Amino acid sequence: MADPTLSTQCCIAGGGPAGMMLGLLLARAGVEVKVLEKHADFLRDFRGDTLHPSTLELMHELGWLDELLALPHSKMFDLRFQVGEHDVTVGDFRHLPTHARYLAFMPQWDLLDFIARKAAMYPTFQLLRRTEVADLVREHGQVVGVRARTPEGPLEVRASLVVAADGRKSTLRQQSGLEVQNLGAPMDVLWFRVTRRPDDPSPPLGHFERGALFILINRGDQWQCGRVIPKGGIASVQALGLESFRAELVKQAPFLADRAGEIRSWDDVKLLTVRVDRLRTWYQPGLLCIGDAAHAMSPVGGVGINLAVQDAVATANLLAGPLLARRVTTEDLRRVQQRRELPTRLTQRAQVLIQNRVVDSALRKRAFSNGRLPLSLQLVKRIPALRRIPARLIGLGVRPEHIHTPVASPLH
Repeated sequence: MADPTLSTQCCIAGGGPAGMMLGLLLARAGVEVKVLEKHADFLRDFRGDTLHPSTLELMHELGWLDELLALPHSKMFDLRFQVGEHDVTVGDFRHLPTHARYLAFMPQWDLLDFIARKAAMYPTFQLLRRTEVADLVREHGQVVGVRARTPEGPLEVRASLVVAADGRKSTLRQQSGLEVQNLGAPMDVLWFRVTRRPDDPSPPLGHFERGALFILINRGDQWQCGRVIPKGGIASVQALGLESFRAELVKQAPFLADRAGEIRSWDDVKLLTVRVDRLRTWYQPGLLCIGDAAHAMSPVGGVGINLAVQDAVATANLLAGPLLARRVTTEDLRRVQQRRELPTRLTQRAQVLIQNRVVDSALRKRAFSNGRLPLSLQLVKRIPALRRIPARLIGLGVRPEHIHTPVASPLH
């Protein structure tokens, strides 16, 4: 590399939903921004791919919703679960005050490629692939950049602001020394796929019964399947053998009996180690953490991508002006946490409550023992109007963000 040191107004570590969306919005406002992504592309399996109406509404605000939805995806207009012998619809998105009133299941790499293409229109945006952030650069008690590894050798990027958006295993969060509060999770998830056929039924998204929780997501030509297991329980599942694993799938989804053999080995099954945590303070002078780097979310509700995107929008709204003025203060960073901390806390509180009262109880065979639905599900089943409440909480979340950053010109 001819020049091992680069400079920019904002350096973003991580090309996931939070990092790419923030990079796009800052560049759109005229801020010079570099996004550092350690991989050569966005092709990673079993990453979060549930786009909620809140995220789709942001794409509408940018004028790109129709273009985004031209990409392969499937839609879910309501949330259905099989609870014991009961088929229960707990959420109906058709009544939301948005332009897209459904969940869209879209491969995360397609979403990130789409954002990258849009961001590349702005001359102040640069995506550096195969650039893995390794450490923070500090001077006089303030973060002033990062050190990274590239195929050409080490690279240092100097910036007025460094944003850690490098995921739940964030290198920069670890290097910062910021305190992490672990909220716990009683489960992990085993993800795998089998073929989907055009004449397959439309099963509920989740299957809950004593000792077993399964998830089935329509991915066009495939079913993305998730088996929820007790925390650290993968060895016990594997000890029972692959045939037992296939039999459990057939028990939950009998129509897949002739395709269970597509799970040929444990290599076809990927473990998601569930973590729920958050930073007590999201920032230091010159450094801000957002997305999973600030708060790792449970897969409950599929909110991960959407909360990360909301963080990015709030960050751009609050920091585009200070970045353009090259005067980003610690108080500016504190405002971002103030804006996003309440939605994070409330969402995680709901996730932990569901984990402990529903997921853990089901896995320990305590739930649904009498065959009756909990009172809350009985009410939702009997009174359809109540389904609007969980749909709004899931589809829009707490304090949904809107884009207020200006549009810079010219474009490429």
